[in-house]
Amino acid sequence: MHTSSEENYLKAIYYLSKKSEFAVSTNAVADHLKTKASSVTDMMKKLHQKKLINYKKYKGVLLTKKGEKISLNIIRKHRLWEVFLVECLNFKWDEVHDIAEQIEHINSEQLINSLDKFLGFPKYDPHGDPIPDKNGKINHHEQFMLSDTKKDQKVEIVGLLDSSSSLLQYLEKSNIKIGSKVKIKERLGFDNSLIVELKEKDLNISERVTNNLFVKLIK
Repeated sequence: MHTSSEENYLKAIYYLSKKSEFAVSTNAVADHLKTKASSVTDMMKKLHQKKLINYKKYKGVLLTKKGEKISLNIIRKHRLWEVFLVECLNFKWDEVHDIAEQIEHINSEQLINSLDKFLGFPKYDPHGDPIPDKNGKINHHEQFMLSDTKKDQKVEIVGLLDSSSSLLQYLEKSNIKIGSKVKIKERLGFDNSLIVELKEKDLNISERVTNNLFVKLIK
């Protein structure tokens, strides 16, 4: 059995390890979790003793296979709960992260497997992030940034680089969501924004937003 704090650290290390080819530094973990480096060092020692991470002082930290399995299970629970909150309880996609953070630590494997089945075994959460299956397997989109599209391409919004509430609220007001299909009509040289066609209406999307939206090509 692992504490919710230990699980949060493992999840943080997993996320950070996917952004770097190197071992994750304790300072990076501290920044991610908004805590003191000394607290991180204490937790690293505990997780190392439990053989959930490989840790050497000043050398950074890597998850062991056991630690990665636990991390993926927490992520699976978090993202399934987000799907449930949006699809079944009508929460908005900018409201579910903090709630899922609280309930992701429920340890009943039977409950989570039943939830997965009830939801129809979803592959992605409301923000487009892939949901690991019960074996830890993840399906990834062949995706690229909306900012890298070309004129006349047709693409589908499949994910977000930034899941902050401010961006999610902006997208909702603009009627942009995961699964939205757009056609690239024009790139404006002045500010590098895009004019796209969405549901037969033209929409101007700023470069800041196009740099935060993942898309895939559609025919």
